[in-house]
Amino acid sequence: MEEQSKTLTKTVILDCYADKYARRGLKEIESAYKEMLVEMVEYAVKYKASQETLHSVFYEKFREKYPWLPTRVIKGAYRDAVRRAKSFRERRRKGKVYKDKPEVRRVTITYSDSQDWALEGGVIKLRTHGGWVELNYRNHKQLHRYLYSGWRLASELRLKILGKKIIAYLSFTRELEASYNPRNTVAVDVNENNVTVALFKDGALADVYRVETRLGEIVIAYSERRKRITRGNSTKIRGVRKKLKKLREKERKLDILRKTAKFIENLAVENRAVVVVGNINEKAKERMEEDANSKLRHRIHQWSVRKLVELLDGKPVHVIKVSERGTSSKDPFTGKRINKRFEPLVIRTAVKGLKKVKVLKIVLRITKVSGRILERDVVGAVNIGLKYLNSNGSPMALGSTCTHEVWVKLMNPHRGTTPLTEIQIFTNTIKHR
Repeated sequence: MEEQSKTLTKTVILDCYADKYARRGLKEIESAYKEMLVEMVEYAVKYKASQETLHSVFYEKFREKYPWLPTRVIKGAYRDAVRRAKSFRERRRKGKVYKDKPEVRRVTITYSDSQDWALEGGVIKLRTHGGWVELNYRNHKQLHRYLYSGWRLASELRLKILGKKIIAYLSFTRELEASYNPRNTVAVDVNENNVTVALFKDGALADVYRVETRLGEIVIAYSERRKRITRGNSTKIRGVRKKLKKLREKERKLDILRKTAKFIENLAVENRAVVVVGNINEKAKERMEEDANSKLRHRIHQWSVRKLVELLDGKPVHVIKVSERGTSSKDPFTGKRINKRFEPLVIRTAVKGLKKVKVLKIVLRITKVSGRILERDVVGAVNIGLKYLNSNGSPMALGSTCTHEVWVKLMNPHRGTTPLTEIQIFTNTIKHR
């Protein structure tokens, strides 16, 4: 058994309100902060400056120019400038920006140290040039959960002013130990409408789960709804903006991804397993989009694989990324390339809801190789696990004493660990129960 120390970071966003005196003081701080940030970002981009360099160059200058400004706000601008400069250099290297320096449009005031702010008595207290002010926020369940469940409040506070409303960003950190058996693996293959998970125990394939996320269908449906709303209308019209805001596509997709990540986390913790995911980076997505038409390019762009990996990285599990190259086109038993085409197979299953029974249509992509029925998404998940487990390239997916069959459990992310139905594959027939 091995262990990995992991630092988890979570951010809580609070909608805050303050009196006019507090807002006036924060507006003045914001104005000075933006002027400092513009100059610091330009310098940081030009000279690749660190926070220490920015302090030695700008601290005395801005202390003299803004003697009323809290010291930690100036130090917070160093962090902000370095982050923006790093992001700008990366985007310019990828060919996404063509300017000589980044443009500072909106600013988020950064208090770098808790000496100038505090969270107590149900309010956020801030030091300003006009004295201490209070930001009031409504009851927040997520904040209370982090405050009283072993998380540590970070020293940095960030504030964004939006008219009379002030958005506060609080960060929490927690140190965790992820224990795992390197031969136990949860291999994750993220597809457009499902997430297929292959569980290996002691290096042998034990179970396969297919979580029906239907995110691809959601993307298409919302795309058509946006077209109907904006047809013949400008997005600057208030009524159009209001209708678009009510769509809530992002929230719905994020809810599904969080539940899927929770299912994978529970599976990994229960089996003390390593989570292995395909490494789909931004460059890989760009290559996929090159020869695609506009509709397919939009679907690829909305593909949520990176967001799911980001959610898994925030879990107390050990996450490893491997290349997905060739994982869907190789027989996991022989290692030979699958030259036959995968044909669609539609199955239907009854799902009992709160008020009625719903028929769920599931599309599988299958082919027959050496007398075995193979499903494309399952093959991809199994091969991702084998890439991690068998560095020598051995194609063996099942233990020598195991029955050579796999029941794929079809899951709904909203129903937890209860499978909708099971399908037997990797045999000469497909059985459904």
